[in-house]
Amino acid sequence: MTNMNILLASDVSIKDLLGGGERVLHEEALFLAQKGHKVSILTRKLDSHGSSDEIINGIHEFRYKISPGNPAAFLISTVVNAQKRYKQLCLGEKFDVINFHQPFAALAINLLSETKNVKKIYTCHSLSFEEYISRNPKKNSLGSALNVLLRRAIEKFSLEKSDKIIVLSQFTKDKLIHTYRIKENKITVVPGGVNIRQFQPAIDKNAVRQELNIPQQPLVLFTVRNLVPRMGLENLVKAVSILRQKGVPVSLFIGGQGVLKEKLQALIKELRLEDSVTLCGFLSPETLFKYYQMADFFILPTIELEGFGLVTIEAMACATPVLATPIGGSIEILSGFDKSFLFRDTTPQAMADLIAEKFAHYKNKPDEYKQLCSEARKYVEKNYSWQENAGKIERILCAG
Repeated sequence: MTNMNILLASDVSIKDLLGGGERVLHEEALFLAQKGHKVSILTRKLDSHGSSDEIINGIHEFRYKISPGNPAAFLISTVVNAQKRYKQLCLGEKFDVINFHQPFAALAINLLSETKNVKKIYTCHSLSFEEYISRNPKKNSLGSALNVLLRRAIEKFSLEKSDKIIVLSQFTKDKLIHTYRIKENKITVVPGGVNIRQFQPAIDKNAVRQELNIPQQPLVLFTVRNLVPRMGLENLVKAVSILRQKGVPVSLFIGGQGVLKEKLQALIKELRLEDSVTLCGFLSPETLFKYYQMADFFILPTIELEGFGLVTIEAMACATPVLATPIGGSIEILSGFDKSFLFRDTTPQAMADLIAEKFAHYKNKPDEYKQLCSEARKYVEKNYSWQENAGKIERILCAG
């Protein structure tokens, strides 16, 4: 395969791997670079960025400024500054292919006449306007409605301008076909992958708990999510309250940061779960895998828009079984493993019931639980190795 000059255009950065979008972008860039391709990232400059360009794990990330004050200023600054930065990058080189990962950077580049004949691939993690509605559930103003319409139009434009579209799940593919009338043969499902060398089972789960100062409880649960409404974290906290009332000795650790932090803290206090639920904050990649390793079960409580669920396969790669709500990509992942690990719905009661059922089943069957953990790891190795899935992306990007 001929080495190519590839630009990944994104609305997120690989500087801090805050969520699934950042981790997919990082792993793809790293894989392509290791295969000998020249890989660059074009993205917006965040408050946490000290400079306008930076080399991260060998990947050159170029950044442009935005004005986040209001939607109009944000959009105009994105288009103007992204285009200016792109033209600067093209002064000394020519890109063979551009891989978009989110819609706003895609809009800016697609509007340039200079990119008319450049091959373009769009990786759709989720639908932008749905994410916006989910993050702003109480906004019913005219401005909010216009924001939704604009996001739909921008995303539709960028998808139509792309030669091929990559999605991480059949769930997202179906949404694109239904929402934007994208032709089915233009879309390829390439599931998210996991670095199985980084995310490995613990040699001694109790030793990892000691290292993290985790109490040696009979049942330890873990989840890591952006602290936003669609993640269902409030329902999970309420499920822990139900479990405690049933006498189940459970501790829950929640990794991540976001706008729900104070609301979750208040709920934990209201339900008197200070000794049972811990908000861990942002977990670095160097720490995250240890939290996966130390848990008895990983819980994915999403209530809507689970495009794939990268954390699900990361946890399973660490040999930690996952219980998840029957939403989006989670259905696809766990149906191929064991459907009995899907909650019947997204309610606190449904979560509490299945967690209690699985705990009761495995608590006195260490050999059976060990086998379950081993099967989870093997399932990910077989189906979600990043080496294999990134190879599929490479073939799409480099196809003639």
